[in-house]
Amino acid sequence: MTQNTNNYKIIVLGSSGVGKSALTVQFVQGIFVSNYDPTIEDTYKKWLEVDGRRYLLDIWDSAGSEQLLGMRDRYYSEAHGFVLVYSITSETSFQDAQNICNEIIDIRDRDDVPIVLVGNKCDLDDEERVVSKFAGARVANYELKCPFTESSAKNRVNVEEIFVEIVRQINRQKVITDDKVRSGSGRKWYRRLSKCYIL
Repeated sequence: MTQNTNNYKIIVLGSSGVGKSALTVQFVQGIFVSNYDPTIEDTYKKWLEVDGRRYLLDIWDSAGSEQLLGMRDRYYSEAHGFVLVYSITSETSFQDAQNICNEIIDIRDRDDVPIVLVGNKCDLDDEERVVSKFAGARVANYELKCPFTESSAKNRVNVEEIFVEIVRQINRQKVITDDKVRSGSGRKWYRRLSKCYIL
């Protein structure tokens, strides 16, 4: 991947209707889009400052995971990091996010891929919630071993924090890879980047 060291490709993934586009547009443009036509691929660019450095993010807003199958290998191989989104009102989307994570790890053939798990629509009433915050944190910590947060695209809750964290995860992965190259070790790395924590 011959990319500028401060230019990262990030894919936003998840089932249809979980709010991927709403999160992405809220982050890039600062507006909430309640109705968004499903697309195979939308791309956005945005500069973001993280820990004193500026990064140009190429953000790929994917269609629902079921529409992505034909391009999955290319998507997963070219990206630097992944934001996996589910809706807290849908157990199915929660399971889909976990399945997507496992597919990414299988295709990349390593388990230190930078990933953030996001439970979207946390602004909704408790009566509409199906997936608890505890369940999301538990899966992220013990199964996916990645950072986790809940967000609201509508109220801009934790929207920028998601992308700040994925940049940090990418940077940590680069340090691990660079150390491996310098050490001359031929074995693969099989450890996650960090313990999960709630942003």
